[in-house]
Amino acid sequence: MKRFFRLIVLCLLIFPMAGIAGQDSLQLRLQAAEKLSQQSPDAAFLALRKMHDQAVSNNDEVSAGKCLQQMGQICFTLGHYAKSLEYYQQAATLFSANRQKAAEAATLNDMGLLYYRNINKKAAKNEHDKALRLYQQINDRAGIAETYGYIGHHYEKQQQYDSALYFQQLALKQYQGVHDTFGMAGIYEHLGTIHEDLEKYDTALYYFRNALQLYELHHERMAGIEIINNIGDVLRKTGNYKQSMPYSKEALAIAQQTNNKYQEAAACKDIAKTFNLLGHNDSAYHYMEWSRKCLAEIYSAQNNQQMSFLQIIYDTNKKNDEIIQLENSHQINRIIYTAVVIVVVLLVILCLLTISRQKLKISQAQAVSERNAEINRVQKDQLELKSKQLATHTLDVIQRNQFLDELRNTLSLMVQEEKRDQKKQLQQLVLKINQNVNHEKQWKEFTGIFEQVHQVFFDKLNERYSDLTTNDIKLLALHKMNMDSKDMATILGISPDSLRVARYRLRKKLNIPEGDTLNTFVHGL
Repeated sequence: MKRFFRLIVLCLLIFPMAGIAGQDSLQLRLQAAEKLSQQSPDAAFLALRKMHDQAVSNNDEVSAGKCLQQMGQICFTLGHYAKSLEYYQQAATLFSANRQKAAEAATLNDMGLLYYRNINKKAAKNEHDKALRLYQQINDRAGIAETYGYIGHHYEKQQQYDSALYFQQLALKQYQGVHDTFGMAGIYEHLGTIHEDLEKYDTALYYFRNALQLYELHHERMAGIEIINNIGDVLRKTGNYKQSMPYSKEALAIAQQTNNKYQEAAACKDIAKTFNLLGHNDSAYHYMEWSRKCLAEIYSAQNNQQMSFLQIIYDTNKKNDEIIQLENSHQINRIIYTAVVIVVVLLVILCLLTISRQKLKISQAQAVSERNAEINRVQKDQLELKSKQLATHTLDVIQRNQFLDELRNTLSLMVQEEKRDQKKQLQQLVLKINQNVNHEKQWKEFTGIFEQVHQVFFDKLNERYSDLTTNDIKLLALHKMNMDSKDMATILGISPDSLRVARYRLRKKLNIPEGDTLNTFVHGL
């Protein structure tokens, strides 16, 4: 039957109930885990661990905190206090971050109990004080009452009974204000134990009986066992041995029915004390041995439980380490993949930029080439035009000079005649023609056009031979144009003999070797 119950609870924990809202389903599963933890804490822990992982994957921090809180309670029950504190602290942090003050206060109270179990009274009081402030902020009277009860219980264990009674009365007043009879039962139990320690047995019985009545009202047989034992203990202390025995035996019967070995051992011990006081030592020994065996079973069961739980913790940590390693591996792979993608993208961008830059360079080069080609074409056209102009101008000069030369010869013949009356006028006319033949304007126009056509020639000539005269340059320019001697003499306005002399002198000035002509010189320049 217990295995069947455990199986049902596990199914409820692992598979959420259909048709129930998320938070309601979680609450039911947490309640089921709490019940399961009383019989099979290892199974409950595993279920809570799975619920916690699901909550984390869903980014549900509140649910994750509730799972951590219960996991801390299981560790606390099994005596794994360090792990319990770790889970409590994680839960409190999540509750605080999500402003779940009631849940945070409850966890702080759990931490207070943990510190008190480890004999750190100052830390325990500090946690309970923080929990009390949170409950007061949200006016949670049941939470305030519970915290007062914890504080009063701690004062009781320190034998500060006045303070213990003060806080337990505060707790009772809060529970009464919210009509929490189950909470009142717990406070009545604490008040009974305080008065029992103070040897006020009648008052202690009053509170114990009130507590038992309220527990029975809630059908809390487990909680009632200790109360029944306490009543029997008080009656024994007051000498009512026969009246105390039924209570102790009733507590033993309930403990056996609920398989509560701890209460079974306590009841057997009380029965043994009573038989000893009645002088029935054989029965006293029997029940004392029974109590010892129960405690041995409890110790063995706790050891087995702790070993099983330690194995679960180990397996869980190992699994978590494997998950972390796997996640780290995935993260490294993601980083590598991301880096590869980034590198590929950068390479693609770099290639695109390089291609774009090359295209731009090619486009610019093409543009420059086209522009240069256009400039060259224009310059070529201009050069051809200038060459034509130079040829035309040269031809015009030659024709004009030839005409003028013929006219001059004719006039010279006329002057030699005997007609005296025309001689003076004709001489003036010859003079003007001579002036027209040698006029520098024609040469300047010729030189201007020639320099545009043969700029390089003039630059090299001026660079290498700075002592050349204007007539020397004129003669070289005419040779550059491949003009014959007759046309050169005509343009220069000198005789062929004078031209030969001018050539000879120029060749000497230029140090032209014997056998080379001026034409060879100018075309090699």
